[in-house]
Amino acid sequence: MMESRNFQLDNEWNTIQYPEKPSGFGILIIGNERHFVNEKADYWSQNDGKSFILNQLKEEGYTIFYSNLYGKHWGNDKAVQLARKLYKHIVRTEIINEKIHLVAEGMGTLIALKLMNAMGSNIRTCVLINPILSLNAHLEQEKEHKFFYNHLLKELAVSFELEKDQIEDMLKGQDESLIEDHKIPVKIIHILTDGRAHKQADLIKKRSIKWADKDVPVSMCYLLPEKRHGMGIQIINFIKKHESIL
Repeated sequence: MMESRNFQLDNEWNTIQYPEKPSGFGILIIGNERHFVNEKADYWSQNDGKSFILNQLKEEGYTIFYSNLYGKHWGNDKAVQLARKLYKHIVRTEIINEKIHLVAEGMGTLIALKLMNAMGSNIRTCVLINPILSLNAHLEQEKEHKFFYNHLLKELAVSFELEKDQIEDMLKGQDESLIEDHKIPVKIIHILTDGRAHKQADLIKKRSIKWADKDVPVSMCYLLPEKRHGMGIQIINFIKKHESIL
């Protein structure tokens, strides 16, 4: 049986990973800033930690798919549209349940939140790994590190087809997609790797007070770097809870 297949949509490379014994459930992965898919390879298959999780998910019968999404998209609308197009393509061509799970990391969260708003009835659960919940807050946080801040501004200017000095105004005027806008079960897995991750964790803690007040179905999990190998089990245990209703 074929283990994986790479194909193009809108000139962007995508991958589908096949399990040996399909359960009928699918997972769309939306990667972080380092994520890529090309004709022959992809980040999740090449990275040891990520490929370990991929194999765990495949052993549980999940059909997994993901896209290059134009590289460092930072949640732009073009990447959101391609993610939706990929979903439709996979549901049309593969035998999987129409309600899928999302697994998003870092920058990928910006797309996941928009997908949850746009196609909520087709999303079963969402797992967020070290999420960037707010692009505006992320840019503010990077101001402390001049090099990273300038680098991020350049990437955002390319992604949103604007000048660097227009980025901050664009973000201030942008309505951000929020977890509390819907009732999709969400699990946040936060690996406390460095100072920047700790600052994102602070933002999550502040937001989690709102989630609790609004009775939003969000569960949290904090992992130390040496315990990150347990992430796959955390994901599997969470998503399996939400598969009894087809």
